[in-house]
Amino acid sequence: MGSDGAAEKAAAIEFGTDGWRATLDTFTTPRVRMVGQAVATTLDARDESRPVAVGYDARETSRGFAEELARVICANGFDVLLPDRDTPTPVVAWTVRDRGLAGALQITASHNPPEYNGVKFLSDEGAPALPDLTEQIEAALAEPDPLPEDEWGSITEESLVEDYREHALDYAGVDLSGHSVVYDAMHGSGRGVTDDLLARAGADVTALRDDLDPEFGGSSPEPTAEKVGELIDRVADGEGSIGIVNDGDADRIGIVTPERGFLGPNLFFAALYDYLLESRDGPVVRTVSSSSIIDRVAEAHDESVYETAVGFKWVAEAMAEHDALFGGEESGGFGLTDHVRNKDGVLMSLLAVAADKAEPLDERVDRLLEAHGEIHQDRISVDCPDERKEPVLSELEESLPESVAGVAVDGINTVDGFKIRLEDGTWLLVRPSGTEPKLRVYAEAGSKDRVGELLSAGREIVTPLV
Repeated sequence: MGSDGAAEKAAAIEFGTDGWRATLDTFTTPRVRMVGQAVATTLDARDESRPVAVGYDARETSRGFAEELARVICANGFDVLLPDRDTPTPVVAWTVRDRGLAGALQITASHNPPEYNGVKFLSDEGAPALPDLTEQIEAALAEPDPLPEDEWGSITEESLVEDYREHALDYAGVDLSGHSVVYDAMHGSGRGVTDDLLARAGADVTALRDDLDPEFGGSSPEPTAEKVGELIDRVADGEGSIGIVNDGDADRIGIVTPERGFLGPNLFFAALYDYLLESRDGPVVRTVSSSSIIDRVAEAHDESVYETAVGFKWVAEAMAEHDALFGGEESGGFGLTDHVRNKDGVLMSLLAVAADKAEPLDERVDRLLEAHGEIHQDRISVDCPDERKEPVLSELEESLPESVAGVAVDGINTVDGFKIRLEDGTWLLVRPSGTEPKLRVYAEAGSKDRVGELLSAGREIVTPLV
């Protein structure tokens, strides 16, 4: 195909908050091969010669796309490590760090519906790639340009799960004997991995949606309350002391408790950090959209909090910069610096059950809320074409209010959009979505009613500018 055709294909490829995702009419084999060539070109320009891992999730097309990537990378002289089955993204990420690889490409659309697919690039530390790297990859997009065949690398296919499993068990060092867990794999790559890890640690595990279904039961594999009704019912009926759910590529986690049902990710974030601080020290990293209850837990333990833009790549960067113990975001992604600086819903499942066994999560959350006050958070979306996002934010900067919903503004954080802190300790955040033509409006306060008032005020501020 001519240069115009290649340019047209490349124009559809853009690495956003967490890689490139698109529906399958756009996410095609020719474009995937261009990504493979771009990664090989970028690594070669960095004088990199170590092997590259190419992983994939449980979607029907993912194995085929991974094989295409592997062939292109191999034809550029790199050895390639290919998992023998669909594998959780965190397992691939940890393998990169453990084996000293140059990095990894992971074919996954995470929690998106089955008509999507995507690709993430992980650095040689197993962390999400930062913009300086993804911009180089985007600039290098081109049709595959193989070396002479005698200079090709080799493709090795093997299981990555067992080494990870042994590490995770050793890392956590917990005995879950006698503790009952209901695990929902959502037909994703956590099946047979997370539940097996929990069982090997001694837990009594009941598994739901633990079979391979590339269509994810006709839904999207996203760990939200609306999508885990059976898990909530099973835990409420006493079949498990705790419920665990992973998203499609098992880098995120959702928690269900007997009293609360689906436990909000912010409350789980606070509870797990509180549990970790019982035996370890270290600061925490959170995104601007994560709850300030994390700050209160940190303060109670004389620890520091570092705030970043939304996107785990920024969390991972700050985890390294500040030698943090723990990092996370309100969408359910959490990681530990000395394990791998990436979201890991598999290891977090093990630690969540350990925390629940040490002190039931309902009781721990009750204790934290009693000590630090009620925290409620919600968000809405406002339609906004991508080309209008920057102009809207620029106009917002020129017209920021002195008060919101009757309370004076106390400060503004611009690390990601505009986070407006109010004098009563509540806040409102307006930021552009990295994946959709929308603006996100978040609010946090001490009651649901107050959150609703703040969100309404936020909508009134933003909508006229769109």
